[in-house]
Amino acid sequence: MTNGAVILDVDGTLVDSNDAHARAWVEAFEAEGITVPFDRVRRCIGMGGDKLMPEVSGISEDSPLGVRIGDRRGDIFKKKYLPQIQPFPRVRELLQAFLNDGLSLAVASSAKEDELKALLARVAADDLISIRTSSDDADNSKPDPDIVEAALAEVKTRRAVMLGDTPYDIAAASSAGIPIVALECGGWTRKELVGAVAVYRDPADLLAQYAASAFAALAAGREPTVASIRTS
Repeated sequence: MTNGAVILDVDGTLVDSNDAHARAWVEAFEAEGITVPFDRVRRCIGMGGDKLMPEVSGISEDSPLGVRIGDRRGDIFKKKYLPQIQPFPRVRELLQAFLNDGLSLAVASSAKEDELKALLARVAADDLISIRTSSDDADNSKPDPDIVEAALAEVKTRRAVMLGDTPYDIAAASSAGIPIVALECGGWTRKELVGAVAVYRDPADLLAQYAASAFAALAAGREPTVASIRTS
């Protein structure tokens, strides 16, 4: 029997990859003669390509141009940036703490399945996370709740707390009806992460305060509420 589940985002939450994703998008647009400011793209990282592409350029992901840009972005990211990406400090220890508390782990990421597998390899936690849902498992990416709902279906419980780093994670978790803890290491500030039951600097900060966290409350059978959860 599980004590509940942790629904995990990956980019910007477990691995320091958000800037790399944004740079890959900018370079893919530039290859088609389209200039999109880095800052504008960076603010959309956390959405899937189906949302990001029209948001920053007005181009549909399903159009011939959109397909070319999306494919090129994937190639650029995997060949140029992925080898440099590192996990945030103490990520594996945090994941182990969840498991030690009897919590199941499931990934809910807007990344494509092949990229998700490679990113999790960078965390070196393949043995800890068996349930993985990606944009390939959902009709709509974050901030829609489809990917979170897919992960919840896999863990077979609604007693869950999500861990993410963007307002899009918060919107997806809220729409799915589960609380979320947010991290600032993805580039969003505490003020921008409104709606999370708690905000921590990064996985190491959350681990240091784990005993008072929403995840410890979940494992103990308590409801993780804003009032009862300490924020750093």
